[in-house]
Formats: sequence, structure tokens, C-alpha cells
Amino acid sequence: MKIVEAKTPSDEAPYVRFQSPIRNHRGYFTGVFGLVNLLARNGKLTPEQERFRRANNDWYNTAYPAPSTADPTVYDHELHPGAAAWFKSTSQHLIARVDGYLEILAAHGIECRMIQSSSPGRIVYEDEHQIVVIPHENPP
Repeated sequence: MKIVEAKTPSDEAPYVRFQSPIRNHRGYFTGVFGLVNLLARNGKLTPEQERFRRANNDWYNTAYPAPSTADPTVYDHELHPGAAAWFKSTSQHLIARVDGYLEILAAHGIECRMIQSSSPGRIVYEDEHQIVVIPHENPP
């Protein structure tokens, strides 16, 4: 799926996330960056895919703040179970770069879907580009 082929984020759904449609071993939906980083950790990326991943991860790291830098507990599994980051739909310059990650996942047969919401969960972190939430529906 290319983002341009997906429904454009709207005011009705101000938050956007790209994630696996399948729950991980903890019972949560892994996000697009986590999926690609997992492929890299497992040595599955081609040299070209790894160059893309490294260059774009570096770009994202300088383009906007890492929630865990501002709050080291934001992804703590006990304090914030299932915490997940969502783009604000106004951050199109950040969302536009997700296409390359989606292409890598597609090349490896890994599904990733775009979801939109006006209320994805209880916000535990927010900045001008993103939110991190504890989803409304946590697995048991």
C-alpha cells in the first residue's frame, strides 16, 4: 500500500498509524518502524533496504523528538501497557516518508495497514508531530 493510494488523513481523524494487522507476542500491533527494524535485526534486509532504513531512521531521529527522550517511561510496559505512537495528520512531511518502509515490508510479504482515529487511546505523550497512547482496548 502506498500512502497516496490510501484515504488521505482528515480533520475527522487527526491521528494516523501504520501497523501490523497481527498482534505480536505481547498482544499488541507492531508499528511500521518496529516491523522494518525487526527485519534488520534478523538480517533479512538487502543492502539497499538497509541503507534506506538507516538513512531514514536517522532523518526521523533528527526531524522530530523521540518520545522516550522526553519521557524515558513512555514505553514502559508496566506503566504504559501497549503504548503506541501515532502521527498527527498535520505532519505530512513525516508521513510521506513511510512509503519506503511500506515498500520494504511488501517486498518481504509483511502486511502493514494505515489506521486513522480521532481517539486512539489515553495520551501519555504529545508533541507537535505525534502522540503516544495507551490503546482503549488492551489485550488481556
